[in-house]
Amino acid sequence: MRNLRALDLTLAAMFVALMAIGANISTIAPFLHVGGVPITLQTFFAILAGAILGSRLGSIALTVYMLVGLVGVPVFADFTGGLSIIIRPTFGFILSYILVAFMIGKMVERNKSLPAFITASLIGMAVNYFLGTNWMYFAYKLWAAAPEGFSYKMAWLWMVAPLPKDIVLSVLAGIMAHRLEKTVLSKGQFKQIKRGA
Repeated sequence: MRNLRALDLTLAAMFVALMAIGANISTIAPFLHVGGVPITLQTFFAILAGAILGSRLGSIALTVYMLVGLVGVPVFADFTGGLSIIIRPTFGFILSYILVAFMIGKMVERNKSLPAFITASLIGMAVNYFLGTNWMYFAYKLWAAAPEGFSYKMAWLWMVAPLPKDIVLSVLAGIMAHRLEKTVLSKGQFKQIKRGA
């Protein structure tokens, strides 16, 4: 496995910062919470990380994001951080970002057409929702204080509010990443990033 270059480190750090920013838009607009789940731009940036950086560097960047938050830096939603995040119902979404970036990266590394980028982005969003929502449900059932009448159906109903936003942003992320692939990432030093060479 090759050593990370300065360009790789810079791009990874950029996505760690973007994830932190995207996590905290709900602090600017407090009404962006549904059932205790903040509506954020993290899924959008996680998709971009995989589609732009590729499977390896994208998943590394989001693993670093998670670890930075777990050691106490307030990069998660509502400017939170620390190991206590692990027991929060929303931690499953944070974990899923790593897999999302890896899966999307793998898909677009094999097929660089616009439909492939958009399809990979939507699949990544679906994985994020599946893992995050199921973690949230079991967290509420097993160790967190569940709201009155909480059920599996309710957990998924909470996800209806951010769903249209995430579908639109996933498509936009796919289009943006494909455009960058054609105009920037296929040239010069950037050619090495997704190939992991």
